[in-house]
Amino acid sequence: QVQPVESGGGLVQAGGSLRLSCTASGRTFSRYAMGWFRQAPGKERDFVAAIHWSGSRTYYADSVKGRFTISRDAAKNTVYLQMNSLEPEDTAVYYCATSGGGNLYRISDYDSWGQGTQVTVSA
Repeated sequence: QVQPVESGGGLVQAGGSLRLSCTASGRTFSRYAMGWFRQAPGKERDFVAAIHWSGSRTYYADSVKGRFTISRDAAKNTVYLQMNSLEPEDTAVYYCATSGGGNLYRISDYDSWGQGTQVTVSA
């Protein structure tokens, strides 16, 4: 079982950048696809980005394409989400999750979730 732990959230002004990290314990980290989701107050948890277990393929929500970049460092058991040109609409709790496969845009195809990290973007 792989347990993700997120870090790197915080408060930033619109137009700024943040890098989130997700470190996953467990020897089988490299066999999982990893995804980032976010949940704003009163809203559902939405897909943000995902990366194939090999790192060869990445997937993004339309709302973050061109601004966010997902990457992984297998040696460090870590996945990153680089967020640039942040907007107030990006304010949410960001969650990292693991997936054994399936549709990486679909929340139900993820099995282990972190506790989340708060990202707040001020106007």
